[in-house]
Amino acid sequence: MERREEQPGAAGAGAAPALDFTVENVEKALHQLYYDPNIENKNLAQKWLMQAQVSPQAWHFSWQLLQPDKVPEIQYFGASALHIKISRYWSDIPTDQYESLKAQLFTQITHFASGSKIVLTRLCVALASLALSMMPDAWPCAVADMVRLFQAEDSPVDGQGRCLALLELLTVLPEEFQTSRLPQYRKGLVRASLAVECGAVFPLLEQLLQQPSSPSCVRQKVLKCFSSWVQLEVPLQDCEALIQAAFAALQDSELFDSSVEAIVNAISQPDAQRYVNTLLKLIPLVLGLQDQLRQAVQNGDMETSHGICRIAVALGENHSRALLDQVEHWQSFLALVNMIMFCTGIPGHYPVNETTSSLTLTFWYTLQDDILSFEAEKQAVYQQVYRPVYFQLVDVLLHKAQFPSDEEYGFWSSDEKEQFRIYRVDISDTLMYVYEMLGAELLSNLYDKLGRLLTSSEEPYSWQHTEALLYGFQSIAETIDVNYSDVVPGLIGLIPRISISNVQLADTVMFTIGALSEWLADHPVMINSVLPLVLHALGNPELSVSSVSTLKKICRECKYDLPPYAANIVAVSQDVLMKQIHKTSQCMWLMQALGFLLSALQVEEILKNLHSLISPYIQQLEKLAEEIPNPSNKLAIVHILGLLSNLFTTLDVSHHEDEHEGPELRKLPVPQGPNPVVVVLQQVFQLIQKVLSKWLNDAQVVEAVCAIFEKSVKTLLDDFAPMVPQLCEMLGRMYSTIPQASALDLTRQLVHIFAHEPAHFPPIEALFLLVTSVTLTLFQQGPRDHPDIVDSFMQLLAQALKRKPDLFLCERLDVKAVFQCAVLALKFPEAPTVKASCGFFTELLPRCGEVEPVGKVVQEDGRMLLVAVLEAIGGQASRSLMDCFADILFALNKHCFSLLSLWIKEALQPPGFPSARLSPEQKDTFSQQILRERVNKRRVKEMVKEFTLLCRGLHGTDYTADY
Repeated sequence: MERREEQPGAAGAGAAPALDFTVENVEKALHQLYYDPNIENKNLAQKWLMQAQVSPQAWHFSWQLLQPDKVPEIQYFGASALHIKISRYWSDIPTDQYESLKAQLFTQITHFASGSKIVLTRLCVALASLALSMMPDAWPCAVADMVRLFQAEDSPVDGQGRCLALLELLTVLPEEFQTSRLPQYRKGLVRASLAVECGAVFPLLEQLLQQPSSPSCVRQKVLKCFSSWVQLEVPLQDCEALIQAAFAALQDSELFDSSVEAIVNAISQPDAQRYVNTLLKLIPLVLGLQDQLRQAVQNGDMETSHGICRIAVALGENHSRALLDQVEHWQSFLALVNMIMFCTGIPGHYPVNETTSSLTLTFWYTLQDDILSFEAEKQAVYQQVYRPVYFQLVDVLLHKAQFPSDEEYGFWSSDEKEQFRIYRVDISDTLMYVYEMLGAELLSNLYDKLGRLLTSSEEPYSWQHTEALLYGFQSIAETIDVNYSDVVPGLIGLIPRISISNVQLADTVMFTIGALSEWLADHPVMINSVLPLVLHALGNPELSVSSVSTLKKICRECKYDLPPYAANIVAVSQDVLMKQIHKTSQCMWLMQALGFLLSALQVEEILKNLHSLISPYIQQLEKLAEEIPNPSNKLAIVHILGLLSNLFTTLDVSHHEDEHEGPELRKLPVPQGPNPVVVVLQQVFQLIQKVLSKWLNDAQVVEAVCAIFEKSVKTLLDDFAPMVPQLCEMLGRMYSTIPQASALDLTRQLVHIFAHEPAHFPPIEALFLLVTSVTLTLFQQGPRDHPDIVDSFMQLLAQALKRKPDLFLCERLDVKAVFQCAVLALKFPEAPTVKASCGFFTELLPRCGEVEPVGKVVQEDGRMLLVAVLEAIGGQASRSLMDCFADILFALNKHCFSLLSLWIKEALQPPGFPSARLSPEQKDTFSQQILRERVNKRRVKEMVKEFTLLCRGLHGTDYTADY
């Protein structure tokens, strides 16, 4: 016992006896937590202290830790322990002790009014929690009592100290209410009680705020207290005087931030829109800030301009509908809208010179939605007023989207550049939304401006201006159907006239062409105007992303009109690929683009182009296959295999993806004879096997090989059939030598597409049996090091049951061993593996009746599965996986009801299973609930969630809040 006294942190490692939670031990543990350099000791101390806080002894040691001779860290722990006991264990406190507990807390708060502020705050939170638990019956006028007690003249603490302590208490009371875990019916009662009590708070706050003698620290605290109370949805008209006082306080730089927070919170409460007269009174107050706003902008005072903007936006965004409804006041609301427009267009570049404009963007969405929601007549009136405003907004946004000068941009940090990129995306989204209000006239407006800019000979135009106008076009064309716009032909005609002297401008030109690719598909005569620009840009590494993605879009959308340009596109692409201009991901996109392009050609043309395109890579691969494996040639192999698989992802001569779009897109007949992809795969098959033989140990290379076939299978579907036998044979050899997850994933694809076809069933069945046998051997050797293989294996088994349950009829398949391995996989720590195993069982259990070996194994070993599921729910598995285990219980109940009703009673019989925290009654209730529910899967999930919380001792605690 003495040794434990010396090491309180260590005492907490086990379940500490009650007598360990003494004042001395708590102090030692706190010292260990704050000052011990050993992290393990800190963690032990923290764990022990958390146990101490919730122990019955906390009522005793908390008060002692608050003694004046203790340091603030120890006093703080004492105050926190009191708060935890009051807020979480209120039911433990006898009613006859309420008054003495209240008196003790008042005494401590009075004492700490001139002491440590962090301890004072925790004590105030503890008293607030006590008040909320006693209101309204046991302490009907709690807030009025607090005010009266702290205003008493006979207190030893000076007036200002008492005042600040009272304000702290009044501030934390609504905050504690917002986070409290009061039952719903109590929450309503207490909220109503607090709403009445604000009558005791607001007059005091008004008096303190308007009193000239109030020191700045008191006024600051008053504003914070008001800010806290308004979040209780206090009627806005009751806040009028305080809001006006807060507006006046905006002139005081020390009170500015607190005033902004209070005003924004008051205006933003959902209930405020009911008080239209008060809102109308606020508009002049907000408009009255315009001189202060302009002055702040002129002086580069970003904090002030930001704060004023927040107030204007809060009023406009939260109440635009209510204010628009007051038609007779349309001019004052329009003035507020113009003030927000000034904030949107605030001078300077975001985020370097200003951070305010981004706050306003949501307002423009809200205002537009509200205008368009009116009935036709009222909407027409407001459209007349606000269409010019929205055209002005477009000009302002495009001005804000402009890049700074090259010199200035060069000084920006990478973080600032990234923030600016995101800001431009937000502007792009806003422009797209505004199109709904302004329609085709917006495109005409942008086109006219761009035309004037590019054709004007009077003054040289800046590339930034041109880029911004194009960016506006691109923003709209990316998501809105511009196929019927009469300005797009003119825009396509203007693009070649742009003098591209800058990477950002060139990027936007590319992205704009990409956004118009669908339009080009309907107007193929215009392709030749822009395609040379895109092919030229492919040679510039700085334009890699924009040029490659644009070419890919054109090849996808316009492939039937590209045959005349195909030779040129392939030649340029080959050239840039050989010169290694682009990074790996862009090379992959480029191959996808070429796949789309080749899909529309005649088979002979495709084969000819494929030969010239991939021959250099095949030669390179042949050379690499001869070399001794090393890291550099591995990268080259993976790169080449990646290029092939991306090419085969999109090269589809049968046009599967076009079938839903109607027959008019099938401009070419579906060719007869072998598929070009299959021809190429058969030609390189031996080479791929040779590469594999040297790299079987390397998961990345195996993955890259499997990806070629997996993507080809997904694209070609039935056309892949000729490859099935040899691919099955290769996969079997690969997996037998060294099992890899990617081989199982490819096997799953083959099962999915070909297992139901009699011609392909034999090789697929042979492969399925082989990989199952190899994986079962792996389980015998210890599967814990291969969670990815187990995951993929479970997914393969589930797919087999879904697509071809006959695979489980084969005598050579050891269904019992498969079942037992899947039960073992349920206990893996890796969530994806557990999820896949649960998926297997939810496919297996419904087959009990139709697949005899499945029915037999469930009858023999189903109880083992149930025990594993109950162990997981009992606490062995992550709570995030409970829905998956609930699915298994539901499937057992639905398909094996008579067995489950026996098993569940037997399994839950042993004491302490699946958790020592459960009573026999709780286990009995759970089993009855599960057995009753055979229809509603959602209800079973809820039962399992409730039960797992009981098992873990978390039911009714803070931990369940977000569950």
